[in-house]
Amino acid sequence: MLYSKLVEKLNSLNTASISEERRTILQPLIDFIQAKVDAKQIINLNFICTHNSRRSHLSQAWAQATGSYFGIENLFCYSAGTEATALFPVAAKTLENSGFKVEILSNEENPIYSIKYSENQHPIIGFSKTITLNFNPKSGFAAIMTCSSADQGCPFIVGAEKRIPITYEDPKVSDGTPQQSEKYEERSLQIATEMKFIFSQIKL
Repeated sequence: MLYSKLVEKLNSLNTASISEERRTILQPLIDFIQAKVDAKQIINLNFICTHNSRRSHLSQAWAQATGSYFGIENLFCYSAGTEATALFPVAAKTLENSGFKVEILSNEENPIYSIKYSENQHPIIGFSKTITLNFNPKSGFAAIMTCSSADQGCPFIVGAEKRIPITYEDPKVSDGTPQQSEKYEERSLQIATEMKFIFSQIKL
């Protein structure tokens, strides 16, 4: 069972606000997940952006939580970058504000976070990592490109069963401005709403 604050947040999201254009972009991921559910196979999703610091982590966390919300079993969500930097603290704080329980496990240059969405499920381990790191799946996964530079810069992802571009604007442009919290929240809620739509389409 998801934390009650997360359930409230997900209940409040209006998937009807998603445009037809975006729905067309989301459809290949719906098809990938549905095929895995139908075949009773593990669903591995790896969300990829350049620095694995913001959008890919938001997508990973919301996909894992939303899949659980809709009762999708054998779902494992990952994130990675074409280079490793650090999970940006404001992105972690934005998830916390939505109802995830976030804890710093290792406060180094590239901190490691525990991001929990449910009392009895394994936490998401959040830190910046490259696609090739052994922490990520090596085959049979969908590579979801969450930023346009990674999408253009990585035309081929080794081991990916399917490569799906679902790009988002980078909230980084607001860093250090009075709009920073608002912009991160806006991007997080956009991602959450689209993940809710994706998993709501899956027939169990």
